[in-house]
Amino acid sequence: MFFWLTEFSDGGDVFNLFRYITFRAGGAFTTALIFGFLFGRPLIDLLRRKQGKGQPIRDDGPQSHLAKAGTPTMGGLLILSSLMVSTLLWARLDNHYVWIVVLVTLAFGLIGFADDYAKVTKQNTKGVSSRLRIGLGLLIAALAAYAASMFHPADLTNQLAFPFFKNALLDLGLFFVPFGMIVIVGAANAVNLTDGLDGLAIMPVMIAAGTLGVIAYVVGNSNFTEYLEVHFVPGTGELLIFASALFGAGLGFLWYNAPPAAVFMGDTGSLALGGALGAIAVCTKHEIVLAIVGGLFVVEALSVIIQVLYYKRTKKRIFLMAPIHHHFEKKGWAEPQIVIRFWIISLILAMIGLATLKVR
Repeated sequence: MFFWLTEFSDGGDVFNLFRYITFRAGGAFTTALIFGFLFGRPLIDLLRRKQGKGQPIRDDGPQSHLAKAGTPTMGGLLILSSLMVSTLLWARLDNHYVWIVVLVTLAFGLIGFADDYAKVTKQNTKGVSSRLRIGLGLLIAALAAYAASMFHPADLTNQLAFPFFKNALLDLGLFFVPFGMIVIVGAANAVNLTDGLDGLAIMPVMIAAGTLGVIAYVVGNSNFTEYLEVHFVPGTGELLIFASALFGAGLGFLWYNAPPAAVFMGDTGSLALGGALGAIAVCTKHEIVLAIVGGLFVVEALSVIIQVLYYKRTKKRIFLMAPIHHHFEKKGWAEPQIVIRFWIISLILAMIGLATLKVR
């Protein structure tokens, strides 16, 4: 919205600042952060009053989690409201990629909200059926991947780009949309599985978003893409605004989610944020890089898949409990120890992901 203030600029006044993505990214970050600080506590108090017993805790989980009974969930509402207000204020609203990512985020947020609402009202951990959640997610992801392919440059339409290689492209043709569906839905569910300890998911999400935001800015700038010899996707630079807003919203939420958490993000937040990461990756043609940057989420999801498949085959478990962060809890690691070490791993993976821009 603020971008339209440039219409009043003569090129040498304060309104000219709104032309610059970096300036608006800073504004988006600050707006989302302040929004989170201002409305975090009132929202948490409201959720506590409305939810009563809060998020139900699994009986078969680590015993230390039973002490968290009564903690309200749906804290993702704080993240999403901060993120959306900030993005709509600072991003160019005539940018197709911004709307693709925004709508994917909101749609997955609605799925997560329905799941959280069912859990809280029924006071069980089942919520909405997994088939319905995944089915709706696949539909949303299909529409998003198709829309992204329509706005990609002709030479990149339906192409899969490979990191570390200058001109390596694989034409997926009709399979690009199913591939995009897997990326978006996979990211959404992987973040959802990671969200099991106070502060565990939000910081890696922020790190991944920040990294993808930088990548979006680079691939949307012809000067950078020519120098780095990466594929140019005009218009994606605006996604830095969204990523910056997500980072600010995440910090505002982390203030209340740091151990011991005053609120859980719930599926409202985890599904929405994971879907957003997947959508950014599809829009910027960096789907494989997302698997590197979000490697922590990949490991969390794989630990569940491996555990389930191995147990069905042998009736034995590889991990003491899945996802893998619970395995370390069972081994006696303290919750803050797991969280901080996983944050460090996420930061290392983000640096590797950024390196793919130069190592060609």
